[in-house]
Amino acid sequence: MQSRQAPANESVTPGFVVLYRWRLRADAEDAFVEAWSRMTMALRVRGSLGSRLHRGADGLWYSYAQWPSARTRDEAFARGPADPEALAQMRAAIAESLPEVVLEVVADQIGIAPTGVGAS
Repeated sequence: MQSRQAPANESVTPGFVVLYRWRLRADAEDAFVEAWSRMTMALRVRGSLGSRLHRGADGLWYSYAQWPSARTRDEAFARGPADPEALAQMRAAIAESLPEVVLEVVADQIGIAPTGVGAS
């Protein structure tokens, strides 16, 4: 049986999303952002659908990572760190790491442009 490859204009809907929360060391925020970006790109090669990083008004930093499935994430992590240097840099920047939160995708409107937007 052949695996179906999605056309370039067809997106893969995330089936597994994880929310990460950290309190960062004030002097290491830029280093964290740089390392987080490198780690996110390395995990995309392993099947991640990408991630977004946010700084909250509450002083916490938030990231949510999207995966096609929990299995894809588990397999990616089982291979060891995707970028060991970036992981070490991230850990050095974290003052406090809160438990991750697994989120169920109920509706997905990220990346979907409303009809007519951008049309001339």
